[in-house]
Amino acid sequence: MDDLDKYIQKRKRTSKGFALNYDSGYEEFKIGVMLRQAREDTGLTQEQLARKLKTKKTAISRIENHAEDLKLSTLGKVAVALGRRLRIEIA
Repeated sequence: MDDLDKYIQKRKRTSKGFALNYDSGYEEFKIGVMLRQAREDTGLTQEQLARKLKTKKTAISRIENHAEDLKLSTLGKVAVALGRRLRIEIA
């Protein structure tokens, strides 16, 4: 475990607010990263994906960088535009 991991674990133990915000923020970040990777794997630019979804490049950038409060219907549309399917898991 590196110093950053140790720091995060210590802050999570000592600050409930930090722990809650960190975990929810990480999940939102992870969704954005997965969407960006799927787009890149498909070979599309943000602008090309935006055209397929009839939206603007800035909307795609916002989804990839700040995936908070993202609707399931939007995730489904992105998946279809990328030739993928959406799978949701509760763990």
